[in-house]
Amino acid sequence: MYSLNYLIEREDDEIRRIASIARSYMVNDSSGHDWHHVLRVFNLCVKIGSKLNADLKALKISALLHDIGLTYEFKLNIDHAVRSAELAKEVLQRLNYPSEFIDKVYNIILNHRYGVERSVDLIEAKILQDADRLDAIGAIGIARAFAYGGSRGALIYNPEEKVESYDPFKVKSTITHFYEKLLKIRDRLNTYEARIIAEGRHRFMEEFLNRFLKEWVGEL
Repeated sequence: MYSLNYLIEREDDEIRRIASIARSYMVNDSSGHDWHHVLRVFNLCVKIGSKLNADLKALKISALLHDIGLTYEFKLNIDHAVRSAELAKEVLQRLNYPSEFIDKVYNIILNHRYGVERSVDLIEAKILQDADRLDAIGAIGIARAFAYGGSRGALIYNPEEKVESYDPFKVKSTITHFYEKLLKIRDRLNTYEARIIAEGRHRFMEEFLNRFLKEWVGEL
């Protein structure tokens, strides 16, 4: 009932071909960076990009390919944004896209990662970054946070753990992850359109954490 595959089915042959390739890189992911994450980011990119007169073709293709290098991060500790951008370039070169377009997609994907600051000049890069961050907060963000934590062997919560600056390569308990990253996302978005969406999602996370911490000590 809630499948997002219709988002790709209504696209043209070009986007469906890229989607098929992207999906082949994301089989059996259990970290919250699965194919449905990609589709949600794709949908948010189209919604925001349509309002900001973005290059939707480059934005759609970038959204579809933005996480195809994730397994390299888990296995080899390689920044997945860098690896995804490199793999996207290889994919588009095989499909004979113009070099200028390939470079644009490369830079859009390269800049999407939270916690690794790079120059973001392209509006499409700002939109993909926002869309990817929006999918990390709210109800979906809560579910993904615990899925990701479990995939990395993280504890649910460690009350003795110190909240520090977010380090994407350091495993912390999932509740600490909320305070180091997820609760900061709302105020680090690029576009007005994304910030509007983020408000409700941010409040939901605050409500969840308040309830969680009360249940943790047996108050509820």
